[in-house]
Amino acid sequence: MVAYVTEDRRPETPAEADGTTGLYTALGKMLKLLRERKGLTQKEFGELVGYGPDAISAMERGVRTIRPEVLEKADELLHAGGLFKEAIPEVREAMSRVRTRHPEWYRSYAALEAEAVELHFYANQAMPGLLQTEDYAFAVFRQRRPFLSEETIAKRVADRLSRQQVFDRWPPPIVSYVLEEVLLDRPIGGSGVFKGQLENLLRVGAMRNVEIQVMPTRREEHPNLDSAFNLLTPKAHGQVAYTESQGYPRLITDQEEVRKIADRYGFMRALALNPMESRALINGKLEEL
Repeated sequence: MVAYVTEDRRPETPAEADGTTGLYTALGKMLKLLRERKGLTQKEFGELVGYGPDAISAMERGVRTIRPEVLEKADELLHAGGLFKEAIPEVREAMSRVRTRHPEWYRSYAALEAEAVELHFYANQAMPGLLQTEDYAFAVFRQRRPFLSEETIAKRVADRLSRQQVFDRWPPPIVSYVLEEVLLDRPIGGSGVFKGQLENLLRVGAMRNVEIQVMPTRREEHPNLDSAFNLLTPKAHGQVAYTESQGYPRLITDQEEVRKIADRYGFMRALALNPMESRALINGKLEEL
C-alpha cells in the first residue's frame, strides 16, 4: 500500500482529536503550581516520578497525558490532598477513547505504531521521533524548508511528544534502534539542546525493553545506503515497514518486500556496535560537548 502526500496537511491537536485538552490543561496547570510551590524544578520533580524534564514540561502544558501513576505520585509528593487522585478515573476514561492525532496520510502508520508489539528503527539523518526531546523536535521543525508557522511547529511538536506514550504502555513493546554515528555528531539546535538529546538517548536506552545500537561511520560494509525506515509488528498482524523520503510516505505491507527490509535491518544490527558499546560511545560524545 502506497500513500503520497499532495499537500502539507495540518496535524490535529489533542483537543481536536479527542476533546480532552481541557482536562489535561487543567491538570497541567495544577501540577505546575504545586510543583513550584514545593520548590522543585521540572528536572527534580521528573526524577522523583521517573520522567525527564521535557516530558514534565509537556504534561504541564497539557500536550502530553499525565498518566495515572504520575498523578498518584504527584498527589503524595506535592501534598495535593487527593486532588490528583480524584482525577484518575477521568484520565483513564480519556485514555481509553483517545484517537490518533496525525495528518490523514500518516494515520494508518500511527495507528499501527500505537498498538505494535515490536518497533524497529533505522535512522541516518536525524534522531527518530520517539527518541526526540521537546527542544530537539522544535529545532528540527524550525529548520524545515519551506518555513512552518510557529503555530504549526508547536502542534507538530505536541503531536510528536504524544506518540512517545508508546513507551508508557504495559506490557511494553520490544523496541530497537540502529542509529548512524553521524547523528551523534550533528548538534541540531546547538550544543545545549543536543546535550539534552544525547542524555535522552541514554535514558531511553536504559529501559529494559529498548536497545539502541550505533552504526560506526568507519564501517566498510553497509547493506542499506538508502533512506531511513521503520519496521513494526502490530498486535495479531504481520510485520509491516514504513519509509518516508522528501515528504513522500510509504507504508509497505507486501510481505516479500517487508522481508527484504527486515533482512537488511538484521544485517545492520550485526554490524553495529552492541548496546553496551553504543552507550559508551554516546557517553563519550556527551563528554565532548
